[in-house]
Amino acid sequence: MTPSPVGRPTRGTTGANRLRRIDRWIARHPVLRRADDPLVVDLGFGASAVTPLELLARLRGQRPDAEVLGLEIDPERVARAREQSTGVEGVSFARGGFEVPVPGGRRPAIIRAMNVLRQYDEADVADAWGRMCARLQPDGILVEGTCDEIGRIATWAEVGADAVPRSLTVSLRLAELDSPAIAAERLPKALIHRNVDGERVQEFVASLDREWARAAVVAPFGPVHRWRTAMRALADAGWPLLRRERWRLGEVGVAWEAVAPR
Repeated sequence: MTPSPVGRPTRGTTGANRLRRIDRWIARHPVLRRADDPLVVDLGFGASAVTPLELLARLRGQRPDAEVLGLEIDPERVARAREQSTGVEGVSFARGGFEVPVPGGRRPAIIRAMNVLRQYDEADVADAWGRMCARLQPDGILVEGTCDEIGRIATWAEVGADAVPRSLTVSLRLAELDSPAIAAERLPKALIHRNVDGERVQEFVASLDREWARAAVVAPFGPVHRWRTAMRALADAGWPLLRRERWRLGEVGVAWEAVAPR
């Protein structure tokens, strides 16, 4: 008898291009580039096949041999996704949850779990991370976070195969951005309740917002220049920023220890 999937069904909300920021970040990640088996799992893909199919297309721009496995607890969503993806090579769908069942005993290089843990308690995060990370390749990563309904505000944690978080990434659409602090509404479950006085992530969000405001003097040169100016100020202030080549995209990554819950 096949064990029941671990977890609860997601709300199923999805939409075209909602996860584009995360897709592009994953596609450029060193883990994907060096993986012997470039299998990526889209856990909790939602009510249609759209996000796994978009993910596959973006991954194959960097790794033509990449494959995507979409997992959902709801069997009707799995059946619908299979119908919608008929004839598409490199993508498959199965029923599964945090246990991440993969046919043939394969282990994914990357697991993406976006907007999955929002319905859980903060105390549930460590167990969910542990279950998912146990299924990864030795050098694999879990990408877990959340975004708004149209993908203009997104944040995610990178977690290693040892279930230890490594970084937080904030990704925003810079055009017409008023305040980067809006990202606080979409922090991963491990951090969203920590955006309060005395917590590191609150200090980071406040610093990000403050430097963006200070960089208004260069706003006439465009939002990308303004963002880069703010990011340089953050780095100069001692924040351990990562993957600086992605600043031009409205992203900033920071080492997890700088935002970890106290």
